[in-house]
Formats: sequence, C-alpha cells, structure tokens
Amino acid sequence: MKQLTFHELQNYLSLKYKDGRTSTALFMKLVEEVGEVAEVLNQLEGRKENTGNESLEKELVDVIHYAVAIASINNIDLTEAMITKDKQAAVKYNQSPNLEAFLTVKNEGR
Repeated sequence: MKQLTFHELQNYLSLKYKDGRTSTALFMKLVEEVGEVAEVLNQLEGRKENTGNESLEKELVDVIHYAVAIASINNIDLTEAMITKDKQAAVKYNQSPNLEAFLTVKNEGR
C-alpha cells in the first residue's frame, strides 16, 4: 500500500491551491466537512435516520484535506508542528512516550 507523508500531502495541496483559495475559503470548507462528519456520526450512532448516502471515511478525508490545505498555504510544516505540540502535551498530561520518542523507537526498529 502507498504511504503518504504530511510533507507530500502539503506539497501536493500547495500546488493545488497555489492560485486561488484563501485561508478563509478553505476554513469554510473545513467547517462544512466537520458538519458532515457530525451528520455521519449521528446516523451511525442512531441519533438520526441513516440515509446511507454518507461515509465516515470520505468525510474524515475531506476534513484532513482542508485542514492540511490551510497549513500548506500558510507555510506551516505540520510534521514539525505536530511533534512540537505533542511534546508540550506529553509534558502537560504526563504522557509517555511522546510522538518524537515513538518515531525514534519505530525508526530504530527498521
């Protein structure tokens, strides 16, 4: 199966949105997609009638797409940002390992 990194996705989305969409426009799409995730979850958990038209997988992919697109057009390195943010959260919530340690152990095992 093909593996995809944040760097690759960000590079692709930077190309896709280099001419056009603003952060605000992408954010509006993100909010719309988050609402669609809520719809699917409500249907799956029986709080709403299941129309069978939505897919949790597809809606989550859309959320990730637009969140990463916003980061991309704002030159945010999500890999670095996630590692940094996770380190802070690991200290705050006393969790171990943090993401950086997890990746180090995983890569040493190769």
